[in-house]
Amino acid sequence: MRFATPWALLALLLIPLLLYYQFRRRRHPALTYSAIALFRPLGGTWRQRLASLPLVLRALALILLVTGLARPQQGIEKTYDISHGIAIEMVIDRSSSMGEEMVFNNNATSRLEVVKKVFAEFVSGNGRELAGRPNDLIGLVSFARYPETVCPLTLAHEALSGFMEKVQLVTSRAEDGTSIGDGIALAAARLQKAEEQLSRQNKQDKTDSAGHYEIKSKIIILLTDGAHNAGNLTPLEAARLAASWGIRIYTIGIGEDVDTSGIQGFFARLNRLAQGVDKKTLAEIAKTTGGIFRLAADADSLRTIYAEIDRLEKSEMESVRHIDYAEHFPVFVLTALALLVLEMTLRSTVLRKIP
Repeated sequence: MRFATPWALLALLLIPLLLYYQFRRRRHPALTYSAIALFRPLGGTWRQRLASLPLVLRALALILLVTGLARPQQGIEKTYDISHGIAIEMVIDRSSSMGEEMVFNNNATSRLEVVKKVFAEFVSGNGRELAGRPNDLIGLVSFARYPETVCPLTLAHEALSGFMEKVQLVTSRAEDGTSIGDGIALAAARLQKAEEQLSRQNKQDKTDSAGHYEIKSKIIILLTDGAHNAGNLTPLEAARLAASWGIRIYTIGIGEDVDTSGIQGFFARLNRLAQGVDKKTLAEIAKTTGGIFRLAADADSLRTIYAEIDRLEKSEMESVRHIDYAEHFPVFVLTALALLVLEMTLRSTVLRKIP
């Protein structure tokens, strides 16, 4: 309990003065007798015994009115959670080269399948080095010659596995290629739009704090086994766009890298058919946006890289204490009015005085 205007309680100091003034007025008798000893054996009536009741009722009414004026309030404490999560866009290469073999738990499978399986461990956790990302918005973009949004950013991570199954190697030669720049640009645009939408939603729902979600940071995790050879934007152009929106990019090269320097590398780049991980470009993408570049030769090294990202990008849940106050002054005021009505009724009826 608290008082919103406690200074109003100073008016309580006036009540004793008013009572004293009223008491002094009552000391002057209406009729005077030379001696009243003859009336003492008669005793007092119940009306005489209750003669002071109207004055007591008025005093109580004044006390209640002053208390109501001070606005007593009862605090109702509410605790709610704000998730400060990270918006993560996974950008996965599904070009034909991702069909090459890679080791997963001592078994050989395609690079794409290893990427998908370890990605699932990164999202849900594996009970060892990966704890999972339950508080993060996670979306999925895949690319070959053209990028596409496989899954929008979501907190419903159980739906991701179904969308992940739709990511398959390209089957058409016309669709094959590695458009790293366009893949990054699409993922960055999705992250930026999601942040803008959440910001508007939080402003509209600011009176209802339950379920409040704030994006702590935005990141892209790019996984590719090749070099950029298709699309409209170059990887560095897309990286600069992402950096302007405050997005970090973590680049992961899948499989063994092929040196694209020298004469052979020049002709490979000239023909836009360079094969193998372009370490220089991936490292430059990461550097431009404040991320890191790592190589993953198998599932274990890929888990290690995800564990490193886990340490660098931590989400958190914040408990916020909030107090709403309920006004209780109507109870005091209505009770005071009832006492005043009772006082006036008594003064006008059974406790009426003449004169």
